[in-house]
Amino acid sequence: MIRFAASSHGGRQGGRSLLRGALLSLFLLSVLSAPGQTSKIESDQKVIFFPSLTYPVDKENWEIKIQGCVFEPEKRPIALTLLRGAMALDGIQVTKAENRIFSERARLFMVDNERGAKIVIRIGDKRFKAGKSAPNGHFSKTFRFSNSEIEKLQASGTGFQMVLPPGDERLFGGNILFFKATGPIVISDIDDTIKITEVKDSHSILRNTFLRPFQPVPGMRELYHAWAERDQAQFCYVSASPWQLFSPLAAFVSSNGFPTGPFFLKQFRLKDESFRSLFQSPEQYKPGVIEPLFELFPHRNFILVGDSGEKDPEIYAALAKKYPERVAHILIREVDDGTDHPARFKAVFEGISSEVWKTFREPAEISSLRF
Repeated sequence: MIRFAASSHGGRQGGRSLLRGALLSLFLLSVLSAPGQTSKIESDQKVIFFPSLTYPVDKENWEIKIQGCVFEPEKRPIALTLLRGAMALDGIQVTKAENRIFSERARLFMVDNERGAKIVIRIGDKRFKAGKSAPNGHFSKTFRFSNSEIEKLQASGTGFQMVLPPGDERLFGGNILFFKATGPIVISDIDDTIKITEVKDSHSILRNTFLRPFQPVPGMRELYHAWAERDQAQFCYVSASPWQLFSPLAAFVSSNGFPTGPFFLKQFRLKDESFRSLFQSPEQYKPGVIEPLFELFPHRNFILVGDSGEKDPEIYAALAKKYPERVAHILIREVDDGTDHPARFKAVFEGISSEVWKTFREPAEISSLRF
């Protein structure tokens, strides 16, 4: 409640000052809250929301980060044919099931990203402006909530919805993931860490990404659930996979029973890069995603899980050297014959305690770790 008071001297001027302050407060509130407003997207456009990371910023407040993308799906069959050729798959015999999977996943790379779409969402019983989509179709906005508001959200549900004009019955929404201020966080790679991709083989990587159902690495689900239940760990999935694969990857994580968590995926545009570069250069992407999480959660330790197929050992070792008190474990799944591993790991992890970093081929080898 806003209260107005005036002193006996200069009461009128003081009252006006308080009134101006109250009006300013109401104006600032209206900037964030958008009662009565609706989103503005075209009838042939779609919106995908990524899981929203929600975290405490101090003893009394939390922030919710809303992120997503606006796009128009590509429907022309000829585009799929051209895309198959660009991926060097036109000479490969595929089954009907593989062709169906290819059509579903390849179309995700042929969308037209839409700029300037206005996004309004409903969180709880309030509407908020989430801004407009950028030239690449993506949008991002962070909102602040009090402890009491967060408690109400947790009690009523963990989702939010996009507000559309009356008569538009499409449904777009996302999930809110509440992260605590303390406890371990597992930063998990996806490809060849929890999902079989074979990134060292360019032919296999395309088949496993675009033609086959995603297959989990045996034992990793059980390992992650043990950490979540026994150690109260929470999970973030950080991958050099492109954002276009978010929906099938999220479905893979959910359907295979991995713990829920936000996804951090690489920006990728087909007109700028080739499919053979899909999973390349993670060292240029992952550190810039992981380091802000260290800053966002100053009272939490991190377990970094990856594989030997690309640059996870090098990326994680650099982080452990920069944040030695924050990295509890580095766990690397060995995915090839390992002939160069002794020399590679000795050089990469020089100066890091052998109690911190470990390699494994079977998840059972690291199941006894405590955080």
